Amino acid sequence: MEVGIVARKGNPEAASVAAGIRDAVRNHGEDVWVDEETANHLDARGRSVDALADCDLAVAVGGDGTFLFVARNAGDTPVLGVNLGEVGFLNAVPPETAEEAVLAAVDGFREGAMAVREVPRLAARTDEWESVPAANEVVVQGGRRGPGGGVDYELRVDGSPYASGHADGVLVATPTGSTAYNLSEGGPLVHPDVAGLIVNEMAPEEGMPPLVVDVDATISVTVSDPDGAVVVSDGRNARDHDGPVEVTVERTSPPMRIAGPESDFFEALKKLS
Repeated sequence: MEVGIVARKGNPEAASVAAGIRDAVRNHGEDVWVDEETANHLDARGRSVDALADCDLAVAVGGDGTFLFVARNAGDTPVLGVNLGEVGFLNAVPPETAEEAVLAAVDGFREGAMAVREVPRLAARTDEWESVPAANEVVVQGGRRGPGGGVDYELRVDGSPYASGHADGVLVATPTGSTAYNLSEGGPLVHPDVAGLIVNEMAPEEGMPPLVVDVDATISVTVSDPDGAVVVSDGRNARDHDGPVEVTVERTSPPMRIAGPESDFFEALKKLS
């Protein structure tokens, strides 16, 4: 078995926790490595995060941002998150039990019974392009927000018209992403066990309420502006598209695979207030 560990960049506590996990896994008789940035803190040799996709388990030490960074590079490798005082929707393991949780996952792998749950990821596409997978949300927006910005759009769900008009943009989120950008745009909280997607217009001039649809729904956003639209996945990898353009957002493979114990959704919500 091979375990890859990535700690939050520039965080000595995260690097120290990563070192403890590394030593515990090594003493347990399995191959283990840390990423290059973490290795610099530990005066050790590290490996590129690209190698996470070839591991049997990836460990993210930090906040939800670190978890998402690891997941983007891990492909279908299960990711176990160690939470360093953040809200912790994805990172369920506190640092004091990190070594125990990782070794439990290692033993589960040995026995062919590692506890792993899958959550959906999204991809946006046009006729000529497809985005990187997004665990939280895909946003179709104008080049800038606010007065004089935004896009003219038509929004369809499984081919049926839902809304149209002018807005800063349209956001499509997973339940995992309901507590992120979606929430700041007035969208609903969605429990992670709900098999759905959230469709949320961003600051529309008129608009419809945010909508939760089936997880396998197809959401299309047609932007009529000649200036086109910008498509953003999880706040990164922005891509400009000339208009008019139709952007389709759907569930994609592989899903994000999360190892280890599940976080208490309602307990984590308390940290948002």
